Amino acid sequence: MKTKFLIIRFSSIGDIVLTSPVARCLKNQFPEAEIHYLTKKRNADLLQANPYIDKIQFLEDSLSKIIGELKTENYDYIIDLHNNLRSLRVKLGLKVKSFSFNKLNIRKLLLTLFKINILPKSHIVDRNLATLSTFGVSDDGKGLEHFISIDDEFPIDELPENFRNGYIAIVLAGTYATKRMPVEKYRTLISNTKFPFVLLGGKSERLIADRVLEWNTGNVVNFTGKLRINQSASLVKNARLVISNDTGLMHIAAAYHKKILSVWGNTAPELGMSPYMPGEGSEILEVKGLPCRPCSKLGYHKCPKKHFRCMNDLPEEQIINWVKREF
Repeated sequence: MKTKFLIIRFSSIGDIVLTSPVARCLKNQFPEAEIHYLTKKRNADLLQANPYIDKIQFLEDSLSKIIGELKTENYDYIIDLHNNLRSLRVKLGLKVKSFSFNKLNIRKLLLTLFKINILPKSHIVDRNLATLSTFGVSDDGKGLEHFISIDDEFPIDELPENFRNGYIAIVLAGTYATKRMPVEKYRTLISNTKFPFVLLGGKSERLIADRVLEWNTGNVVNFTGKLRINQSASLVKNARLVISNDTGLMHIAAAYHKKILSVWGNTAPELGMSPYMPGEGSEILEVKGLPCRPCSKLGYHKCPKKHFRCMNDLPEEQIINWVKREF
């Protein structure tokens, strides 16, 4: 009889991708395990092609209903990688032994509010994997993974001909405005280089993309708000370089070990969410030494200080030089 595990992670694209080593290491090092994953339905495309997950359970409107359904599965263990009130209700409802991810919220608050940094040097991926230590499961050193079904692969021959030998993916997305690089920075990059650029993001990034296209000289293709997440992931996978804000596609790029220029505004790599094992040549772009940074572990719709120096002061020449050197 197989040992049944339930992994819990409700959140966003990046959070789901950052849990990928947990499922893989558990399945490979604990062969008798049957692994289920509880998440929101919007995350289905992120997990359906994952060969290490046997069944995806979806959190619907009723938490009580899903708890009732999960009880019939007779899980042996819960790996709680979300660790909030909803996951606590699931654990209390199922009444099986659980192991929970340490969110370090108090330490994060000390850093963002008082700039006291007592956070461990470990990445969130390492802390996710620490939930498996009781089972003797260790990090296999392979980093993140993301799986795309054949139907979601973006056909390269649908790109303009001059893009098919290599392009740079620019991820405009960011949950909050203070995590998005100002559009003028892209203008400087595009107007000073002749490389092919692909713009990626959701519907909320369309206005930013439209402003970029105002300077289009034939080397920019816009896909913001037009693709499913895995189609965007496919374009990231096939890109030669990726320039990304602190957002989900940045972690997908890391899963494919791409060369990434990750751009940091009000958040900071010290919070444990930097690209995990990206490709050689990757760099972090941030303004160090600002007394107000990081001001949040998530972000704001507007800069609390009204100057937005964490993004406005980013050195444009560093972006251009990195692209010219690595492309």
